Amino acid sequence: MTTVLIVDDQPLQRFGFRMLLESVPDTQVAGEAATGSEAVRQAAELRPDVVLMDVRMPGMDGIEATRQIVANGGRSRVLVLTTFDLDEYAHAALRAGASGFLLKDARPEELLGGIRAVAAGDAIIAPALTRRLLDAYVHHLPSRSQHPQDNPKLSTLTDREREILVAVGRGWTNAEIAERLTLSESTVKTHVGRVLSKIGARDRIQAVILAYDLELTHPNPTPTS
Repeated sequence: MTTVLIVDDQPLQRFGFRMLLESVPDTQVAGEAATGSEAVRQAAELRPDVVLMDVRMPGMDGIEATRQIVANGGRSRVLVLTTFDLDEYAHAALRAGASGFLLKDARPEELLGGIRAVAAGDAIIAPALTRRLLDAYVHHLPSRSQHPQDNPKLSTLTDREREILVAVGRGWTNAEIAERLTLSESTVKTHVGRVLSKIGARDRIQAVILAYDLELTHPNPTPTS
């Protein structure tokens, strides 16, 4: 059973999410919150598996609420809902520690699948989509002053694990990594898990962000017409 905290300032939106979650046997609504501050409080009290987080709310927005929920070190993972024209907010949410995001017009089965994936510890954005998002908003990343080799998060990685981190940062799937590095998918999955553990990343998305931050990978050049 996956427990979910619904966070949205629109009562009708919360009602719709509740109806959807209660329509399947493997999800349970742990509670509802209409503001970011209320979401932080309820996440600490209820400890849901997943926080379904709206971005734009009065007072504390979903970005800051996500940051505080993650910083509190609880078990809850945050799934952010956004709209297509607000991708910059999704980027900020990922940097705040969210485990992924979906568009608000996602199909019901996509939303349920995303909640299950996040609860299982996975990132719900496909690696290639994650890269396109970061390519589009790479100018939001802070300026880099530290040389990659000097970063303590990389010092414990083996050469192969560093190679895997670079591949993840490029948006390659496990299958693509296996093919290009001539490894089995199970071996790649093991390597990815070790890399995430060593660099302290909650999921694959955070590993991609780290790879960008350390300039291990770079945005695609803008295509010319």
